[in-house]
Amino acid sequence: MYQNRNNNVDKAKDDKLSEEKYRLIKDYGQITLANNKYRQKIHLLNITGEIEGHENLGADTKTTKYEHILPQLAAVEDNENIDGLLVLLNTVGGDVEAGLAIAEMIASLSKPKVCLVLGGGHSIGVPLAVSGDVTYIVPTATMVVHPIRFNDTVLGVKQNFEYIERMQERIISFTSNHSSISEEDFKALMFNTTELAKDIGSMLVGADAVEKGIIDRIGGINSALNCLYDLINEKKNSKMNQYENY
Repeated sequence: MYQNRNNNVDKAKDDKLSEEKYRLIKDYGQITLANNKYRQKIHLLNITGEIEGHENLGADTKTTKYEHILPQLAAVEDNENIDGLLVLLNTVGGDVEAGLAIAEMIASLSKPKVCLVLGGGHSIGVPLAVSGDVTYIVPTATMVVHPIRFNDTVLGVKQNFEYIERMQERIISFTSNHSSISEEDFKALMFNTTELAKDIGSMLVGADAVEKGIIDRIGGINSALNCLYDLINEKKNSKMNQYENY
């Protein structure tokens, strides 16, 4: 009787955990991966569609909301049971301020983190793509690098141009500081006038992004996860060596 009761309690707990995992995947595209051979707990962050900023986009637009992502990243940093972060990226870009805020949060985590570009990492998706300790891109994924665009009317006054220029410099600086591409080379890609028919900029496909120094390696989910396992193990071994030396 008592055994049955305990089994029922355990089953109820498992069902509750399963419901919570399903809700996180359904609402935020997130889950904790913990069935690997190392028993490491990895938080999976899925950034898709358009990065939504201070204004709500239409109901038919697939979005990633920064007000959802930032608290979750803070929770990852605060949770000692989470060993690392895996970011899956497939975005057309979006709000510059929101995208940079997310990128800065990812880059500032003390936990090992790996980013994987899947379908695309366009526009403000470029800083997001380089925010990990190691970055991957699948062979068919694309990255579009271009100057900041504004959909609304921008008055042609000096202050507005200075604001846009400073914001653009923030993107260039962040990308250069978190990848192997120089600011000069990134600017050349951003202001390229020979590639996109009706726009300024460059489109990089898979290996092109690695060759230019924006992304570290070509690879898919298996490569990204194995790299993250190694980073986590290296960090744990480093801590153990520090304790032993102390």
